[in-house]
Amino acid sequence: MHKRAPEPLKVLVEQLARLPGLGPKSALRAAMALLKWPESETQRFGLSIHNLRDNLHLCSRCGGLCSVDPCVICADAVRVRDILCLVAEWDSMLTLDEGGFYRGQYMILGGLLEPLEHRGSEHLEIDRLVRRLAEGEVAELVLALGATLEAENTVSFLRRLIGGRFPHVRVSRLAQGIPLGAEVKYMDRETLRQSLQYRQEL
Repeated sequence: MHKRAPEPLKVLVEQLARLPGLGPKSALRAAMALLKWPESETQRFGLSIHNLRDNLHLCSRCGGLCSVDPCVICADAVRVRDILCLVAEWDSMLTLDEGGFYRGQYMILGGLLEPLEHRGSEHLEIDRLVRRLAEGEVAELVLALGATLEAENTVSFLRRLIGGRFPHVRVSRLAQGIPLGAEVKYMDRETLRQSLQYRQEL
């Protein structure tokens, strides 16, 4: 930011630049756009940010962001109760649920195991998951954690944990392999390996 820029603009740009996906130049563009808004809109925008923490909290059941507890998904009496889909973060839950093809319950793990970042199981919502499984309602746990190395490590950890403590709970995961519309000759080795490993009977 230019040294002669007004101090209030500098402060706002520095704060905006801390958001994911916004560097200093993008933050400056966003700040300049805000300056063009009518005063009533910027005041409403600022108030929305100010009230964000007061009006949002974590659902006691799934750990997702909500304005009421339990959240609308957990409180939905029509949803299937014996299937629990475990996702790493709240936005993954939103993406899955927007499709409308899954009608079970969710739980947010709060991330993945990342040994290189010193992020072990103590940083995840393992206790919440164990309490939920101990209720005895869940018959199947679907691990929807992705296909990264961190996700693979987390899946292995959870499979051992659940197999040892809750052997009656079926553990499954999202299918992995060749995406729809793709050709085998363009696939990388790991995708092909997983496609063969998780092949389906026709």
